[in-house]
Amino acid sequence: MTEERPRGEVRAAVLLLHGGRSESREPVRARQPSVLRLRPFAGALRRAGGPLGLTVWRLRYAIRGWNGAEESPLADVRSALSAVRSRDPGIPIALVGYSMGGRSAIRATGEQAAGAGVVAVAGLAPWLTPSETPSMLAGRHVLLMHGTADTTTDPRATASFAAGLDGVAASVRYVAVPDDGHAMLRRPFLWHREVTRFVLARTGLAVE
Repeated sequence: MTEERPRGEVRAAVLLLHGGRSESREPVRARQPSVLRLRPFAGALRRAGGPLGLTVWRLRYAIRGWNGAEESPLADVRSALSAVRSRDPGIPIALVGYSMGGRSAIRATGEQAAGAGVVAVAGLAPWLTPSETPSMLAGRHVLLMHGTADTTTDPRATASFAAGLDGVAASVRYVAVPDDGHAMLRRPFLWHREVTRFVLARTGLAVE
């Protein structure tokens, strides 16, 4: 896991969770596309949030797959959140999860111990199943984004999940990204802008 800390006081943290595969026990490599796709998000968050006190963490899972009942990434996410809290106790935490990372963010937030301190969750083209329920994000601020041309994960499932969060989450916003696919490459600045504004506002560092 890597961290980019601000020069001054740390007032909030964001943890970025990359995507993966349904089944795989291959180790995650730094140059894999699902890992690289979050680097521009980290850069945007660092540039805008660093002067305001945001520390930016990026997790790299041990292995690539979810692997059914093993739910392999969740152990890594729990450990990462514990490290974030230990490093800067009491600060608000935002999770930004892409694809399988979106699923991991929702599931970890729904656990009482793992989700402590998490105030905001952004799911980018999230992989959602019936195991992810709106109650897992109760009381949190939520941003969900999905490209309308995504054929890897389902934008309709994300929109439906967002509707189910009404009255459950502290706030919820769904952004459909026109004509974009799973890789988030056609309209990158829209993705980066929305995520950065959301994280800064919902961790109390800026006004949305």
